[in-house]
Amino acid sequence: MRIIQTISLATVIAAFHLTALAAPGGGESCQAADEAARKAAIAASKPGTIELVICLDTSGSMNGLIDAARSKIWDIVSDLATATPTPKLRVALLTYGNDGLVAENGWTNIETDFTENLDVVSQKLFALSTNGGTEYVGRVVDKATSSLAWGKADESLKILVVAGNESADQDPTVKYPDACKRAIEKGIVVNSVYCGAPTDDVAPGWKDVARLADGHFAAIDQNNGTIVIATPFDDELVTLSAKLNTTYVPFGSGGEWNSSNQMLQDFNAMMVSGSVAAQRCVTKGGAIYDNRGWDLVDACKDSSFKLDGVKDDELPEAIRGKSLDEKKAFVAAKAKERDDVQKRVTELGVARTAFVTAELAKTNGSDKSAFDRAIRDAIRAQTTARGFAFPATPVAAPAVETSGTKSANAGSC
Repeated sequence: MRIIQTISLATVIAAFHLTALAAPGGGESCQAADEAARKAAIAASKPGTIELVICLDTSGSMNGLIDAARSKIWDIVSDLATATPTPKLRVALLTYGNDGLVAENGWTNIETDFTENLDVVSQKLFALSTNGGTEYVGRVVDKATSSLAWGKADESLKILVVAGNESADQDPTVKYPDACKRAIEKGIVVNSVYCGAPTDDVAPGWKDVARLADGHFAAIDQNNGTIVIATPFDDELVTLSAKLNTTYVPFGSGGEWNSSNQMLQDFNAMMVSGSVAAQRCVTKGGAIYDNRGWDLVDACKDSSFKLDGVKDDELPEAIRGKSLDEKKAFVAAKAKERDDVQKRVTELGVARTAFVTAELAKTNGSDKSAFDRAIRDAIRAQTTARGFAFPATPVAAPAVETSGTKSANAGSC
């Protein structure tokens, strides 16, 4: 693999040095040293940021794909959040193939450039509609490669996912082999998701898209592949999701809008299903859900952020006119409230994942044709190759008391 195995010369030398130092200890010592050196080399080359671009075909036949993306975006993000160390995640969303888009742009559009604000991504997903269709795969890959604000080459793992159901070679101007070549030269791995049977005549073209840019190919059933499983933990998670919202302290010109959008995306998830809303809560309870751009609690975690630098009229009414110490105390109290709720969300999230895993095991892998499974499998493989680690898949749900049931650790009144 040309990109994911790229390691600097200094890293290789350091790894060799570690091996050489441990060599006198014998065969087992050498083997252990080799493994330690390998891990050290990968760790040294591992980026702290994952940049994920999702390119969706929004032509008239793709309602199933859009619905799958809306319902499973939180599963994809939550899975990434289990990686060690926890990555910083930046997501961009592009659409293509919709006759409502601009013809001069090859019917492609950047719905949002890279953002750490996952609620903005959700908002854009729920605003999508399908229409007509001229699907230029090469054009959307090229647009993502050349027009997005990618990070520096050695600071982020760059992953692009393009999904659609028509031939990948329709573009008369930008051929997908050329687009994929430019992407991989920039360090962008391209994964292709074909919404159809792998035996279809056009499937080889989609396989080629992935092959040319060191990516993974998957064929999915956009209408029937996505599986949503209700769990005994969903109701409490939905309640906790609303409770988490009360711990946010919006500031700045976009604070109130983002706070309202957070609640709107809770509602959107709930309109899909309680299970989707519960999974969204699990994401909100984790470190990868970062809103430092508009929330004072998240912003104050950054040592470079200065609370006294925020103008009074950009603060919530509750702390306007207060002293700096009073403002800090208010934010600290909200942070403590959030931490307490997140601990319960984490506990329920682990139990929920184990429950879903056990239920899926009963279906003999029927989620293999699902949109989120295709993306999660590709991302896991590519992040693992760069030194991130994921926990073993749970096989049984741990005993966790759900709401309304007395916990063994509960205090008496």
